Amino acid sequence: MSDLKKLSPEQIEAFGKEMDDLRARVVADLGERDAEYIRDIVDKQKKLEIAGRALLFFGWLPPAWVAGVTALSLSKIIDNMEIGHNVMHGQYDWMQDPALTSKNFDWDNSIHADSWLYTHNYVHHTFTNIIGKDHDATGYGVMRMTDETPWHPIWLLNPVFCALLQTFFQWGTALQELEAEKFFRGEQSWSQMKEGLARVRDKGGKQALKDYVIFPLLSGPGAPFTFAGNAAANLVRNLWASSVIWCGHFPEDVQTFTIEETEDESHAAWYYRQILGSANFTGGKAVDILSGNLSYQIEHHLFPDIPAFRYAEMSVEVRDICKRYDIPYHEASMPRQLWSVWKKVFKLSLPDWVYTQSPKATITDIVALPIRTVRRQLTAA
Repeated sequence: MSDLKKLSPEQIEAFGKEMDDLRARVVADLGERDAEYIRDIVDKQKKLEIAGRALLFFGWLPPAWVAGVTALSLSKIIDNMEIGHNVMHGQYDWMQDPALTSKNFDWDNSIHADSWLYTHNYVHHTFTNIIGKDHDATGYGVMRMTDETPWHPIWLLNPVFCALLQTFFQWGTALQELEAEKFFRGEQSWSQMKEGLARVRDKGGKQALKDYVIFPLLSGPGAPFTFAGNAAANLVRNLWASSVIWCGHFPEDVQTFTIEETEDESHAAWYYRQILGSANFTGGKAVDILSGNLSYQIEHHLFPDIPAFRYAEMSVEVRDICKRYDIPYHEASMPRQLWSVWKKVFKLSLPDWVYTQSPKATITDIVALPIRTVRRQLTAA
């Protein structure tokens, strides 16, 4: 049950007016400070990438390999989170710098820019956490992350699916626009996925060629070490990026919504839904930068095209406004939010009746679940 009806229509519109006013003040203040920030971040990212790839050329030396993986991992994280994600949201379009516009930018990732602009910028940010519209809300089609997804024995592997998606996150998101689960359910034909598959082959192929063929070959005899280093850096980036996304979208307090309760939604009500359907996490300045400031996921969902490094200062006012309207503002440390997500992953791997009968299922309950499930099916038959 969501809190969408908690405020009166008049309160929601007044709340929305305050959000609009905050946005307008920040937009009016955009200028050289913002331009210097993003250019400095781009400069640091490029230096980290050069250092990482150069060090991996000497990867047969363990210290060089570890340092190279560290630098390259940081480069990929910053490229994806603080630069790519934010630039592709149009946060710096006002600068009119061709290298920093949402239509021109491409990132060190397997996801085609056109695919990301549709699945993330449009679908996810327009229909945030609306079941049946937001593919992210239901676990990208490969996880059970909401009660609205009917339980099936396959969901006993929910924790495994979650871990695999985090491990191969760049490829999972590259395939997201296909919604391949519809193909396996017979709701979508192979021909309907051709255009999306072409984008996956185009961008994913180039990415794999760069990381796993070209740079290793350039390393000569050190090719195996460079190959392993690139794979390790991609793994670190995947685990970090997915953890950031999980913390902002899947903690237990984050709410989901039905299509019916969001019909005829005003812009003010859209603001309201963004706060109820998001969560922040704390961790310090370094975490803010490495997460692309998605540590302020609430502010990002409210103002996706505002430069993300402004979210920290905006959050002070957003938090105060939420307090005055008695709107829950979900925030906790990153480890606590991740723990909340994984508890949810394990809980939703089990049939709903397990937690209906025993809200705090014991290890014995979980171990005995397959036997109890078979017995129930035999009884029903």
